Amino acid sequence: MPETSKPALEVITRRPEGPPRPTPLLFVHGSYGGAWVWDRHFLPFFARHGYVAHAVSLRGHGRSAGRDLFLFTRLRDYVADLEQVVAALPSPPVLIGHSLGGMVVQHALRRHRVPGVVLMASVPPRGLLGSILSMMTFDPWLFWQMVWVQALGPWVADPGLIHRALVSEGTPPEALEPYYTRFQHEPPAVVLDLIGLDLPPSRPREDLPALVLGAAGDRFVYRDAVEVTARSFRTRAEVLPELGHAMMLDRGWEAAARHILVWLEALSPNGTARTR
Repeated sequence: MPETSKPALEVITRRPEGPPRPTPLLFVHGSYGGAWVWDRHFLPFFARHGYVAHAVSLRGHGRSAGRDLFLFTRLRDYVADLEQVVAALPSPPVLIGHSLGGMVVQHALRRHRVPGVVLMASVPPRGLLGSILSMMTFDPWLFWQMVWVQALGPWVADPGLIHRALVSEGTPPEALEPYYTRFQHEPPAVVLDLIGLDLPPSRPREDLPALVLGAAGDRFVYRDAVEVTARSFRTRAEVLPELGHAMMLDRGWEAAARHILVWLEALSPNGTARTR
Protein backbone atom coordinates (compact mmCIF):
# COMPACT_ATOMS: atom_id res chain seq x y z
CA MET A 1 0.00 0.00 0.00
CA PRO A 2 1.47 3.40 -0.88
CA GLU A 3 2.34 5.74 1.93
CA THR A 4 -0.10 8.62 2.06
CA SER A 5 0.80 12.22 2.90
CA LYS A 6 -1.46 14.77 4.46
CA PRO A 7 -4.19 15.60 1.93
CA ALA A 8 -5.62 19.04 1.33
CA LEU A 9 -8.88 18.97 3.28
CA GLU A 10 -12.02 21.01 2.78
CA VAL A 11 -13.12 22.77 5.98
CA ILE A 12 -16.29 24.86 5.95
CA THR A 13 -16.41 27.48 8.71
CA ARG A 14 -19.23 29.70 9.91
CA ARG A 15 -18.46 32.43 12.44
CA PRO A 16 -20.76 34.40 14.73
CA GLU A 17 -21.33 38.07 14.03
CA GLY A 18 -20.27 39.08 17.54
CA PRO A 19 -17.49 37.90 19.86
CA PRO A 20 -17.26 34.08 19.66
CA ARG A 21 -17.55 31.68 22.55
CA PRO A 22 -14.15 30.33 23.65
CA THR A 23 -14.72 26.72 22.54
CA PRO A 24 -15.05 26.01 18.81
CA LEU A 25 -17.07 23.15 17.34
CA LEU A 26 -15.82 20.65 14.76
CA PHE A 27 -18.37 18.51 12.90
CA VAL A 28 -17.45 15.20 11.23
CA HIS A 29 -19.79 13.75 8.61
CA GLY A 30 -20.87 10.15 8.12
CA SER A 31 -20.65 7.70 5.22
CA TYR A 32 -21.44 8.98 1.72
CA GLY A 33 -21.39 12.61 2.89
CA GLY A 34 -19.10 15.58 3.28
CA ALA A 35 -18.84 18.86 5.18
CA TRP A 36 -21.82 20.04 3.14
CA VAL A 37 -24.27 17.94 5.21
CA TRP A 38 -23.71 20.33 8.12
CA ASP A 39 -23.78 23.58 6.20
CA ARG A 40 -27.49 23.65 5.34
CA HIS A 41 -28.70 23.98 8.93
CA PHE A 42 -26.21 23.16 11.70
CA LEU A 43 -23.26 25.44 10.97
CA PRO A 44 -25.41 28.58 10.56
CA PHE A 45 -27.48 27.61 13.63
CA PHE A 46 -24.47 27.31 15.94
CA ALA A 47 -22.82 30.42 14.49
CA ARG A 48 -26.00 32.35 15.32
CA HIS A 49 -25.61 31.12 18.90
CA GLY A 50 -22.07 32.39 19.21
CA TYR A 51 -19.93 29.39 18.23
CA VAL A 52 -17.23 29.20 15.61
CA ALA A 53 -18.48 26.11 13.79
CA HIS A 54 -16.25 24.07 11.49
CA ALA A 55 -17.04 21.01 9.37
CA VAL A 56 -14.41 18.86 7.67
CA SER A 57 -14.74 16.75 4.54
CA LEU A 58 -12.70 13.60 5.14
CA ARG A 59 -10.27 12.65 2.38
CA GLY A 60 -11.98 11.65 -0.83
CA HIS A 61 -15.20 13.41 0.20
CA GLY A 62 -16.61 16.79 -0.72
CA ARG A 63 -13.83 19.00 -2.06
CA SER A 64 -11.05 17.29 -0.13
CA ALA A 65 -8.19 15.59 -1.94
CA GLY A 66 -7.69 11.84 -1.79
CA ARG A 67 -10.04 10.29 -4.31
CA ASP A 68 -7.06 8.96 -6.26
CA LEU A 69 -6.22 6.72 -3.27
CA PHE A 70 -9.79 5.54 -2.73
CA LEU A 71 -8.98 1.81 -2.72
CA PHE A 72 -6.15 2.25 -0.22
CA THR A 73 -8.02 4.43 2.29
CA ARG A 74 -8.52 3.03 5.79
CA LEU A 75 -10.43 4.27 8.81
CA ARG A 76 -7.15 5.33 10.39
CA ASP A 77 -6.64 7.73 7.47
CA TYR A 78 -9.91 9.47 8.35
CA VAL A 79 -8.71 9.69 11.96
CA ALA A 80 -5.50 11.33 10.71
CA ASP A 81 -7.62 13.83 8.76
CA LEU A 82 -9.53 14.78 11.90
CA GLU A 83 -6.32 15.12 13.88
CA GLN A 84 -4.88 17.34 11.15
CA VAL A 85 -7.81 19.75 11.42
CA VAL A 86 -7.84 19.71 15.25
CA ALA A 87 -4.12 20.56 15.31
CA ALA A 88 -4.72 23.58 13.07
CA LEU A 89 -7.37 25.13 15.35
CA PRO A 90 -6.35 27.74 17.94
CA SER A 91 -8.01 25.80 20.77
CA PRO A 92 -9.34 22.26 21.24
CA PRO A 93 -12.86 21.91 19.83
CA VAL A 94 -15.90 19.99 20.95
CA LEU A 95 -16.05 17.13 18.46
CA ILE A 96 -19.44 16.30 16.93
CA GLY A 97 -19.52 13.13 14.84
CA HIS A 98 -22.38 11.56 12.92
CA SER A 99 -22.55 7.84 12.03
CA LEU A 100 -19.13 6.94 10.54
CA GLY A 101 -17.90 10.32 11.81
CA GLY A 102 -18.79 9.21 15.33
CA MET A 103 -16.43 6.25 14.98
CA VAL A 104 -13.70 8.55 13.64
CA VAL A 105 -14.18 10.74 16.72
CA GLN A 106 -14.03 7.75 19.09
CA HIS A 107 -10.68 6.73 17.60
CA ALA A 108 -9.28 10.26 17.83
CA LEU A 109 -10.09 10.42 21.54
CA ARG A 110 -7.36 7.87 22.21
CA ARG A 111 -4.69 10.52 21.66
CA HIS A 112 -6.45 13.87 22.05
CA ARG A 113 -8.03 15.65 24.98
CA VAL A 114 -11.06 17.74 23.97
CA PRO A 115 -13.64 19.68 26.01
CA GLY A 116 -16.45 17.29 25.08
CA VAL A 117 -17.90 15.05 22.44
CA VAL A 118 -21.29 14.66 20.76
CA LEU A 119 -22.03 11.38 18.97
CA MET A 120 -25.08 11.43 16.69
CA ALA A 121 -26.39 8.06 15.45
CA SER A 122 -22.80 6.94 15.78
CA VAL A 123 -21.33 3.60 14.82
CA PRO A 124 -20.91 1.98 18.26
CA PRO A 125 -17.49 0.94 19.61
CA ARG A 126 -18.36 -2.70 18.90
CA GLY A 127 -18.64 -1.90 15.18
CA LEU A 128 -21.29 -2.25 12.50
CA LEU A 129 -21.84 -6.01 12.52
CA GLY A 130 -24.80 -5.87 14.91
CA SER A 131 -26.49 -3.14 12.89
CA ILE A 132 -25.94 -5.08 9.66
CA LEU A 133 -27.52 -8.22 11.13
CA SER A 134 -30.48 -6.17 12.43
CA MET A 135 -30.99 -4.59 9.01
CA MET A 136 -30.83 -8.00 7.32
CA THR A 137 -33.53 -9.24 9.71
CA PHE A 138 -35.90 -6.30 9.90
CA ASP A 139 -35.32 -4.43 6.62
CA PRO A 140 -33.72 -6.86 4.12
CA TRP A 141 -34.66 -4.79 1.05
CA LEU A 142 -32.82 -1.79 2.43
CA PHE A 143 -29.85 -4.02 3.28
CA TRP A 144 -29.51 -5.33 -0.27
CA GLN A 145 -29.97 -1.88 -1.74
CA MET A 146 -27.12 -0.63 0.46
CA VAL A 147 -24.95 -3.53 -0.69
CA TRP A 148 -25.45 -2.41 -4.31
CA VAL A 149 -24.90 1.23 -3.38
CA GLN A 150 -21.60 0.32 -1.73
CA ALA A 151 -20.54 -1.83 -4.67
CA LEU A 152 -21.54 0.49 -7.50
CA GLY A 153 -22.20 3.90 -5.97
CA PRO A 154 -25.23 5.86 -4.70
CA TRP A 155 -26.43 6.53 -8.25
CA VAL A 156 -27.87 2.97 -8.44
CA ALA A 157 -30.30 3.56 -5.57
CA ASP A 158 -33.88 4.67 -5.89
CA PRO A 159 -34.15 8.28 -4.59
CA GLY A 160 -37.25 7.19 -2.70
CA LEU A 161 -35.20 4.57 -0.90
CA ILE A 162 -32.50 7.07 0.02
CA HIS A 163 -35.18 9.37 1.37
CA ARG A 164 -36.78 6.59 3.43
CA ALA A 165 -33.42 5.44 4.74
CA LEU A 166 -32.07 8.81 5.81
CA VAL A 167 -34.89 11.06 7.01
CA SER A 168 -38.28 10.88 8.67
CA GLU A 169 -41.47 10.24 6.76
CA GLY A 170 -42.68 13.82 6.97
CA THR A 171 -39.53 15.34 5.47
CA PRO A 172 -40.38 16.61 1.95
CA PRO A 173 -38.47 15.01 -0.95
CA GLU A 174 -37.06 18.35 -2.01
CA ALA A 175 -35.10 18.50 1.26
CA LEU A 176 -32.73 15.81 -0.06
CA GLU A 177 -33.01 16.18 -3.83
CA PRO A 178 -30.18 18.77 -4.09
CA TYR A 179 -27.82 16.27 -2.46
CA TYR A 180 -28.47 13.06 -4.40
CA THR A 181 -25.60 13.79 -6.79
CA ARG A 182 -23.23 14.54 -3.89
CA PHE A 183 -23.54 11.22 -2.06
CA GLN A 184 -20.63 8.84 -2.62
CA HIS A 185 -19.73 5.34 -1.50
CA GLU A 186 -16.99 4.47 0.98
CA PRO A 187 -13.71 2.62 0.36
CA PRO A 188 -14.11 -1.16 0.89
CA ALA A 189 -11.35 -1.21 3.50
CA VAL A 190 -13.16 1.43 5.58
CA VAL A 191 -16.32 -0.71 5.57
CA LEU A 192 -14.30 -3.71 6.78
CA ASP A 193 -12.71 -1.56 9.50
CA LEU A 194 -16.17 -0.49 10.67
CA ILE A 195 -17.39 -4.08 10.76
CA GLY A 196 -14.57 -5.15 13.03
CA LEU A 197 -11.04 -4.79 11.66
CA ASP A 198 -10.26 -1.49 13.38
CA LEU A 199 -12.42 -0.76 16.40
CA PRO A 200 -11.60 1.66 19.24
CA PRO A 201 -11.19 0.53 22.85
CA SER A 202 -14.62 -0.08 24.34
CA ARG A 203 -13.57 0.56 27.93
CA PRO A 204 -15.83 3.10 29.68
CA ARG A 205 -14.84 6.76 29.49
CA GLU A 206 -15.76 8.63 32.65
CA ASP A 207 -13.34 11.52 32.16
CA LEU A 208 -15.03 13.12 29.15
CA PRO A 209 -18.36 14.96 28.91
CA ALA A 210 -20.35 13.21 26.21
CA LEU A 211 -23.77 13.55 24.62
CA VAL A 212 -24.97 10.43 22.78
CA LEU A 213 -27.95 10.97 20.50
CA GLY A 214 -30.03 8.50 18.53
CA ALA A 215 -33.03 8.92 16.24
CA ALA A 216 -36.25 6.99 16.74
CA GLY A 217 -36.65 6.50 12.99
CA ASP A 218 -33.06 5.42 12.32
CA ARG A 219 -32.89 2.42 9.95
CA PHE A 220 -29.11 2.08 10.21
CA VAL A 221 -28.08 2.59 13.84
CA TYR A 222 -30.69 0.96 16.05
CA ARG A 223 -31.46 2.00 19.59
CA ASP A 224 -29.48 -0.84 21.19
CA ALA A 225 -26.36 0.32 19.31
CA VAL A 226 -26.89 3.89 20.54
CA GLU A 227 -27.16 2.58 24.09
CA VAL A 228 -23.93 0.60 23.72
CA THR A 229 -22.16 3.81 22.73
CA ALA A 230 -23.67 5.68 25.67
CA ARG A 231 -22.55 3.02 28.13
CA SER A 232 -18.99 3.29 26.87
CA PHE A 233 -19.06 6.96 27.94
CA ARG A 234 -20.90 6.29 31.20
CA THR A 235 -23.85 8.38 30.10
CA ARG A 236 -27.45 7.87 29.03
CA ALA A 237 -28.52 7.58 25.43
CA GLU A 238 -31.03 10.19 24.33
CA VAL A 239 -33.19 9.04 21.42
CA LEU A 240 -34.99 11.87 19.65
CA PRO A 241 -38.50 11.17 18.33
CA GLU A 242 -39.67 11.81 14.77
CA LEU A 243 -36.16 12.00 13.32
CA GLY A 244 -34.30 9.79 10.85
CA HIS A 245 -30.66 8.80 10.64
CA ALA A 246 -29.54 12.02 8.90
CA MET A 247 -30.75 14.25 11.71
CA MET A 248 -28.98 17.32 10.36
CA LEU A 249 -30.98 17.17 7.10
CA ASP A 250 -34.32 16.06 8.54
CA ARG A 251 -37.28 18.41 8.73
CA GLY A 252 -36.91 18.20 12.54
CA TRP A 253 -33.20 19.08 12.47
CA GLU A 254 -33.68 21.99 14.87
CA ALA A 255 -34.77 19.66 17.69
CA ALA A 256 -31.43 17.87 17.44
CA ALA A 257 -29.48 21.13 17.16
CA ARG A 258 -31.20 22.64 20.19
CA HIS A 259 -30.57 19.46 22.17
CA ILE A 260 -26.87 19.83 21.45
CA LEU A 261 -26.97 23.57 22.23
CA VAL A 262 -28.48 22.99 25.67
CA TRP A 263 -25.80 20.39 26.41
CA LEU A 264 -23.02 22.71 25.23
CA GLU A 265 -24.27 25.51 27.43
CA ALA A 266 -24.17 23.17 30.42
CA LEU A 267 -20.42 22.74 30.00
CA SER A 268 -18.10 24.89 32.06
CA PRO A 269 -15.32 26.77 30.24
CA ASN A 270 -12.80 24.02 31.09
CA GLY A 271 -15.01 21.38 29.51
CA THR A 272 -16.44 19.66 32.56
CA ALA A 273 -20.16 19.28 33.05
CA ARG A 274 -21.72 21.81 35.38
CA THR A 275 -23.81 20.42 38.19
CA ARG A 276 -27.38 21.61 38.33
